[in-house]
Amino acid sequence: MAKLSVCLFGKLSLHCNGHVLTGFDARKIQQLFCYLLLHRDHPQPREVLATVLWGDNSTEQSKKHLRQTLWQLQTALDRRHEHLNGTLLRVDADWVDLHSGADLWLDVAVFEEAFTPVQDIQGCDLDPNKAQLLERAVQLYNGDLLEGWYEDWCLFERERLQNMFLSMLDKLMGYCEVTKQYETGIGHGTRILFFDRAREHTHRQLMRLQYLAGNRTAALRQYGRCCAALNEELGVKPAKVTESLYETIRNDHVEGLTIPSRNTPHTANSTTVPAQEILSRLDQVNELLADVQSAAQQGRRAIELVMKGRR
Repeated sequence: MAKLSVCLFGKLSLHCNGHVLTGFDARKIQQLFCYLLLHRDHPQPREVLATVLWGDNSTEQSKKHLRQTLWQLQTALDRRHEHLNGTLLRVDADWVDLHSGADLWLDVAVFEEAFTPVQDIQGCDLDPNKAQLLERAVQLYNGDLLEGWYEDWCLFERERLQNMFLSMLDKLMGYCEVTKQYETGIGHGTRILFFDRAREHTHRQLMRLQYLAGNRTAALRQYGRCCAALNEELGVKPAKVTESLYETIRNDHVEGLTIPSRNTPHTANSTTVPAQEILSRLDQVNELLADVQSAAQQGRRAIELVMKGRR
């Protein structure tokens, strides 16, 4: 059986046994296939597919377009010279879905499978195996989902997967801090800010990592970049927890700077651990609030893009 490999991150890429898969040049064929791949866990009603992809047409016309495109997609998947398994696409009178047993590799599927078991685990509590899975998963993110596509359904999925990607990097930063892989953690944080430069808790994580890596000057400069980004993007000042961290670094006080793991045993004669835990929990609350604010801002941008495309 042939091996079909599909990459949806960045520019759409389809290969069969290492060779570019032909017959997918038409945009509607691409859209239909990608939509089915993103919803691969559930069969899709024909009416839904017709409405999503040809919503500007009459019901009769949209169903006709769907029938034609389904035939073209099946033909492309079943080309003899590619020797691709023709059972990948399953179609009946009411439903369309992808055969779960088909020999298919999908970057988004691997990405989501790596995130599912860790979504409720803090970065500081990751074990090495889970951290390694996340490291491999974030390498698959070569760009936003289907770059250059601006259909409503694509914008929604793009936002969802980008938030998942940023959450993975957040967790890896926390893991890198407790395992003292400071430079690797800084790299993850820099990648986050490329997508969301006003993500305040990422700036705080970078400040901690840079300071712990021995670069106090870089940590202080990171605070300046945080202030500028918050002002330019949101018109707000840093939260008090961010200002407090800045003062801690400026005064060169390393105590209480790192986030302890819940799995870290505490010594009986330690007097600083409870205070560290309180600071950690407060920091986590502020990070959640920052995530909500960031998600709202990104959602607004996505809606503006949709509205702009409809004009």
